[in-house]
Amino acid sequence: MADVLTKEQRHKNMKNIHGKDTKIEIILRKALWAKGYRYRKNYKKLPGNPDIVLTKYKIAIFCDGEFFHGKDWEVLKPRLEKSNNSEFWISKISRNRERDDEVNKRLLFEGWTVIRFWGDDIKKHTDECVKVVEEAIFDLNFDESEDFN
Repeated sequence: MADVLTKEQRHKNMKNIHGKDTKIEIILRKALWAKGYRYRKNYKKLPGNPDIVLTKYKIAIFCDGEFFHGKDWEVLKPRLEKSNNSEFWISKISRNRERDDEVNKRLLFEGWTVIRFWGDDIKKHTDECVKVVEEAIFDLNFDESEDFN
């Protein structure tokens, strides 16, 4: 599948993709803040620099873009195989997915709860994403209270 954009247009698009303070991160952060949750953003002290970290509860939250983190990889990979520069994109996204798994395992090993949201879920279902975070907090608090009994 040929690229429908010129080289200059594609360059401009790719240049504007940022790793910090993305639209999806800001949406989720505002929703959490409005509920009274305080957090750290792009927390460099943890593996993978989670987008949002609730240090009080040891919860690391990642806001993943569908393309770069390979959502529905079984569907996306065959489409990429037919596209321009397919080897580059397949290896890049595969490595991103592997890195995500490695980061998840390291954080879990260090006692953190890891939550990953897809960008579309944050945009369309922000309240549900906040509920997932709140349920994780509730579960952690419940586990702590059981430890004392």
